[in-house]
Amino acid sequence: MAEFKIKARPNGPYLVPGPLTATDEAGETKRVEQETVALCRCGGSKNKPFCDGTHRANGFTAPGFTLESD
Repeated sequence: MAEFKIKARPNGPYLVPGPLTATDEAGETKRVEQETVALCRCGGSKNKPFCDGTHRANGFTAPGFTLESD
């Protein structure tokens, strides 16, 4: 299994390493070539699963943390 590290920003999005391909339930894919990709954690993004900064306006609060593979 590939090593990975996911960071959750305090009061903000998940940051995951890119580039990556996101596939939705219908099988539609979107390729993102960025080195780091921000994923929505507040549920308010108009561009889910990607963060659009809505967490700043909707009052989302949550602690930050890091997940790493072994």
